[in-house]
Amino acid sequence: MIRSTKFLIPPARKALIERPRLTRKLEEGMEVKLTVLSAQAGYGKTTVLSEWARQCGSLVAWVSLDKYDNDWSAFWSCIVASIRERLPRFGESIGFLLEQESASSIDSAIAAFLNELSTIDSDFVLILDDYHVIYNAPVNESIRYMLQHLPQHVHLYIACRTEVPFPTTRLLAKGEMHVIRIEDVRFELEEGIVFFRETTDLSLTKQQVVALFQQTEGWVSGLQLAAITLKRSGNIADTIRQFNGRQRQISDYLLEEVFVDLPESLRRFLLSTSVLSRMNGELCAAVTGQTDSQGQLERLEQLNLFIIPLDEQRYWFRYHHLLAEFLQQLSAKEHPELWKQSHRRAAIWHESERLYEEAVEHYIKAQQSEDAVRLIERIMPALLLLKSNVLLRWIASLPESSYAHKPTFELFYISKLLLDGKWSQGLHRIEQAEKRFQAMKAFIPEPEWNQLIGNLYYLGGIFSYLQQNLPLTSHYFELSELYLPEGSSFQQSSSKRYQGHEGFMDLLSLTDELREVEQFLLKWIKAWEKKRVYPHIGYLYLSYVLLLYEWNRLEEAESYLGQAMSREDLRTNVWIWIQLGIVSSGLQQAVGSGCQAVEWLGQFGSSVDSPDRQVIWRRIIAEQARLFLNQGQLREAYDWLEQSGMSPSDEVSDRHYEEYLVLARVLAANDRTEDAQQLLEQLEHLADKENRLRGRIKLKIVQSMVLRQSDRPEAAFAPLQSALQLSEPAGYIRSFLDEGPLMVEMLADLLNERQDAVMSPSQLKYIRLLLEAAGNGRSNKLLPDEVLTEKEEQVLVLLTEGLIYKEIADQLSITLDTVKFHVKNVYRKLGVHNRVQAIQRVKAAPASGLRR
Repeated sequence: MIRSTKFLIPPARKALIERPRLTRKLEEGMEVKLTVLSAQAGYGKTTVLSEWARQCGSLVAWVSLDKYDNDWSAFWSCIVASIRERLPRFGESIGFLLEQESASSIDSAIAAFLNELSTIDSDFVLILDDYHVIYNAPVNESIRYMLQHLPQHVHLYIACRTEVPFPTTRLLAKGEMHVIRIEDVRFELEEGIVFFRETTDLSLTKQQVVALFQQTEGWVSGLQLAAITLKRSGNIADTIRQFNGRQRQISDYLLEEVFVDLPESLRRFLLSTSVLSRMNGELCAAVTGQTDSQGQLERLEQLNLFIIPLDEQRYWFRYHHLLAEFLQQLSAKEHPELWKQSHRRAAIWHESERLYEEAVEHYIKAQQSEDAVRLIERIMPALLLLKSNVLLRWIASLPESSYAHKPTFELFYISKLLLDGKWSQGLHRIEQAEKRFQAMKAFIPEPEWNQLIGNLYYLGGIFSYLQQNLPLTSHYFELSELYLPEGSSFQQSSSKRYQGHEGFMDLLSLTDELREVEQFLLKWIKAWEKKRVYPHIGYLYLSYVLLLYEWNRLEEAESYLGQAMSREDLRTNVWIWIQLGIVSSGLQQAVGSGCQAVEWLGQFGSSVDSPDRQVIWRRIIAEQARLFLNQGQLREAYDWLEQSGMSPSDEVSDRHYEEYLVLARVLAANDRTEDAQQLLEQLEHLADKENRLRGRIKLKIVQSMVLRQSDRPEAAFAPLQSALQLSEPAGYIRSFLDEGPLMVEMLADLLNERQDAVMSPSQLKYIRLLLEAAGNGRSNKLLPDEVLTEKEEQVLVLLTEGLIYKEIADQLSITLDTVKFHVKNVYRKLGVHNRVQAIQRVKAAPASGLRR
């Protein structure tokens, strides 16, 4: 029952005054996706929401969040369980939503959840109370994504003490968000007068109520505390005069005034039970030793002393947050032994009830580290899968000496540092752990110790790899091979989930020292290629095939790709498998099998078994659109644009960086260059933030392509030169050639027009290398065949009609400089030097021969 109270709408409070103004504001939330009720503690957020929820007439699911829910699985388990309280069969098809890995596959997991919501056939309200306890990034991102696609009949209400930790600007701009702030929830003077008249036995003058109201600024809990204090006061006027200071000072003063007037047994009861987030008579008896604990709880409720029932039977209760915080501070500071004893007794009771998470929390607070470690070790396997953030928080709060003899704790901690991107910290931790593990060698059976030290070295290799220290990576991998010749358990794990993070293990995204990278990749591919269950080798194959492809060594790339895709173990890691498939389609396109590449990619995507099929298919069809664009099949690319559901105004995340680059290309090809540039600005911020070299090069290339097709084609040279400067040390080739004839034309123009101090001899040499590769490589389709772009043909037609440059500029709505730029390209491509020669050339050749 202690858990199910989280999903109950809190029962009605006694002596509640009506607040029609605030009720109307809550009702307005039924017209929008999101309503946020934001105010500090003590403003009655829970009370007003629960009252509205009971009378709104719609289906309502309620979740009272707490610190245990700050993890993907815990959070979404609560959401689904709450909805099932109202709709028992809800979510039967989305069990994978609750898996830990869903945090890295937000789109597919939440899309499945939204599909379930869409089956509800009436207005539905989801209320999340105390959302300020949630700081988990994937959880907040999932809520943002959910709101972006929320069905119209579903309405999310969030109550929190702070601003919500996910972006809401677009919701506000679209009128899809309603915000209720402190100024809305605080009592107005008339409500304060009604409160004292109808809910207390006090006979206060209007002036006294006004004085109280001014001191508390309409703070609901302040007025309630004032009422309790004034009942015990021998001089009401003097007591009112003492109400001054800020909210926290007032609350501490009033709570202390209330607390000192209580009987000793009740004060001790409050201090002991303040450690509990939820309580009943049995639990309180175990913590306090008082047999009449249920009676004490009921007495506190009768005193209206900030105690809140959690069910209609008034069996489960919790203290108001203000009272709980006051009592906890008082107990920990002035009664430290009672504080520890209460936590220890609470831990024992929770453990006996198999409520292990709550038990661990209390053992940690009681400073009983040994018991906490004992219990954590017992439940660690389940926590590793579902609540790794909770586990990490526990380990971080324990003294290291308490689990130094538990190497599995250390391995988990280090693996979390890996996932959190704390690579320098992780390497330092590995160095320390190695010394401890070596000291344990004599006390641990050899097979078990080999597993521990081998896994530690493997993690050291991964941390070094991500920090681009390839010699240290090889050192750690060699040590791991020594103790685990069949592979680390960390690298043998498989997953049907598609994480969607390009570049996580792609060395091309981390460094431009690609000769060193090639030697490293070849060394470990050769070392591991004969091992049949070794999925980590897929990351190395992927990086090496991408490297060979970028260098235009296509036959070698095909060879290593074939080796990778013939391995059964790589099929078990969906992310690696999808990336290999996408590279394969690019290779087919590069060798002139474009149509086959598109068809093959579709069949490949359909064959993948993963609950993340939706996000995988989104990636696949975006890649098909890119292939269509490169083949000149603009209609098919435009069809993708219309059906993708993507927009240049979307908030772009790293997971979909590649798809949005494709979107920018297609927008530009569809004469929507302004939209494309707007999108590329967003992508540039993301690329700079992630600092991935390959992604930044691709971005600069696409920026140049978009500008070339805009009304400022001369501006394309700046990003093109940036791309060349970034890619020259690495020797990239295919990133340029894959953009087709227009890119080759741009490179030729750059070579012809910028051979001055602006470009170094090495850059000029690099451009010549790219142009040579375009002319002599296997992809002869990339040769510029001196055909006109659509804009150039428009300029040529107007030239033949006798219009002067300014008239052409006006008619095409472009600048005079842009006209000159296009005319110069037209003359060069036609092999002429003036207008007369151009007209003669047009008459001598069919118009269709001048364009793509």
